[in-house]
Amino acid sequence: RFLDEYAKHNLTFWAVTAGNEPTAGEIVFYPFQCLGFSPEHQRDFIAQDLGPALANSSHRHVQLIILDDQRVMLPYWAEVVLKDPVAASYISGIGIHWYLDFLAPIDLTLTITHHLFPDYFLLSTEASTGSYFWE
Repeated sequence: RFLDEYAKHNLTFWAVTAGNEPTAGEIVFYPFQCLGFSPEHQRDFIAQDLGPALANSSHRHVQLIILDDQRVMLPYWAEVVLKDPVAASYISGIGIHWYLDFLAPIDLTLTITHHLFPDYFLLSTEASTGSYFWE
């Protein structure tokens, strides 16, 4: 329905994510509203619900992006989700944020993920700055 409502105003999307920062919802007392997913939960949600719903809608051309969170979660997150053939069939890419990059060297995250899953794009989906590294 989200995509349908935007389409009524001639706004289209080339891609959507399965959810912004899914690990934030797993943090107790997180300071604002969020939805939590483990990689297993995101995999199953895509395979059983979101993927089929998108594929059977008038927005089937819209690409689906997983993770949309810190690259420190790679390659583990991608392995869990993309090694499931049903979930993988609905996914086009992997979204990453930069806030914890100092904890996650590129060679241990993006490079390995790209080698494991070369058919999926890697896209920086969020970056902002503030007074502290998490802002």
